[in-house]
Amino acid sequence: MLVNLVEILNLANEKKFAVGAFNTPNLECILAVINVAEKLNVPVIISHAQLHEEVAPLAKIGPVMVEAAKRARIPVCVHLDHCETLDYMAQALEIGFTGVMYDGSTLPYAENLENTKKAVAMAKNYACGVEAELGALASREGGGANASGPVYTDPDEAVAFCKETGINALAPSFGTAHGIYKSKPVLDLERVKTISQKTGLPLVMHGGSGVSPEDYRTGIANGLRKINYYSYMSKAGTQAVKELLAREEVTFFHDLALAAQRAMEADAEKAMRIFAGL
Repeated sequence: MLVNLVEILNLANEKKFAVGAFNTPNLECILAVINVAEKLNVPVIISHAQLHEEVAPLAKIGPVMVEAAKRARIPVCVHLDHCETLDYMAQALEIGFTGVMYDGSTLPYAENLENTKKAVAMAKNYACGVEAELGALASREGGGANASGPVYTDPDEAVAFCKETGINALAPSFGTAHGIYKSKPVLDLERVKTISQKTGLPLVMHGGSGVSPEDYRTGIANGLRKINYYSYMSKAGTQAVKELLAREEVTFFHDLALAAQRAMEADAEKAMRIFAGL
């Protein structure tokens, strides 16, 4: 069942849990995520990040994602993650994406504000929800280091930003990082609580892979309603392929793909259970 970002976040708000948002740059990822969500009977978000354009062009993977969402037995939002250009966002909206995340976090505040307002105006024509980012994580999407390091989101600035832009969800910076953590992240979850109370909006955790179950639960209690998750799920798929190749000679690629899919399902299930409080 295809739903938009606002609808799926409303479901999360009503039941005080977080919806998992999983990057799905290929069919195996799409199947893994939706299979688990159907098994657990929980809503889910499948996402395409702009940086994955070379891995899976939006024009090709996007329609597959939308069709998979329509056929799913649970609510599914098809979301554009870390979109840095409004032209790219326009492509996703035309394909039928029901959520978009405009990422102007590396821009000066005024420019991020103006571009986000344009993104909201564009999305309204498609009944599509909009997420934006304020502050900066310690690493960029894709795992590269952020030259300026983390810039924690100021709660009062977040209030002004949310009011002026009219966004539906905010991704604040509070200590997470994209990619694989080299050490346990130290999260400012009180900042999450303050921003949630001041803005009244659903908040989003970026760099969600590798966070401890305790921090997930505290973050959700403090207002997180969407948790982005990909790196560790993808890593589980890679590890399964390595182990299969070490055990036996494999002739067909689809056997490797299936092994990766099953491992990603197992990892995604652990995450979804925590996010949904199961």
